[in-house]
Amino acid sequence: MAPVRILAPAKVNLFLHVGPVGADGYHPLSSLVAFADIGDSVTVEAAGRLSLTVTGPFAKGLDDAGDNLIFNALRALGQVAGGGEPPLAAALDKQLPIAAGLGGGSSDAGAALKAARDLLDLALDDDALAGIAAAVGADGPMCLHARAAWAEGRGDRLTFEPRLPPLPALLINPGVPSPTGAVYRAYDEAGAGGADRPDPPANWTAGSVIRWLADQRNDLEGPAVSLQPAIAAALSEARRLPGVRLVRMSGSGATVFALFDTAEQAAQAAGRLTKVRPDWWVRAATLR
Repeated sequence: MAPVRILAPAKVNLFLHVGPVGADGYHPLSSLVAFADIGDSVTVEAAGRLSLTVTGPFAKGLDDAGDNLIFNALRALGQVAGGGEPPLAAALDKQLPIAAGLGGGSSDAGAALKAARDLLDLALDDDALAGIAAAVGADGPMCLHARAAWAEGRGDRLTFEPRLPPLPALLINPGVPSPTGAVYRAYDEAGAGGADRPDPPANWTAGSVIRWLADQRNDLEGPAVSLQPAIAAALSEARRLPGVRLVRMSGSGATVFALFDTAEQAAQAAGRLTKVRPDWWVRAATLR
């Protein structure tokens, strides 16, 4: 069997409305989620036992494979398939920053599940795999599908949105982690926001969608900035880029996204910002 390699795309919350924590300890949310054409990559091949190797610029800190979401997902797949721990060797090329608000770990797990399913020729469709991916966290199902969607509840209630147009973008990470738990605690202390789902755009042209997004918000942006001032610097630098239409933080941070009218503008902005901030992670991408 030939190895199977699958892209684990970056997830971007185009908006993120968050409600107060409920009695179950979770925050209800409403978000429109898109996926970039860049991300990590996961390769799976047959082996004598389950193993994971991690390479790439952000491999550091992921050395303890026993806690990696890829391991958790593949073990859960083995239980569903009835064969115990699957004898697979997984390799992760970690190109996305860690604790970055891009759903990297969940996307890695989703890619590993798809690759293992295809390698082993298992009779499991994406909906079945999404149920397994839920075991790795609330982002698991959406990152398994990797399709534009409205996300509600804990983020696990999905309505796919095929009308979302391609959005040229720049992804910017200032090189600091933004742990989700700490950001939510800061959000709870601030006591603002609500999990309201806005009416959709009047039409789904790119310009109309960007104007509509400008009326939305990320309720975690303020709390994240209060913990990591470098996020404020990234937001500020992004807003000064020529041709930028909208700037917002994704998820719980620290990654910021900037939207443009054209891919050429996004690529030029990437080159410009990289010269000014060579220590930052800056990538042009298309969100779909």
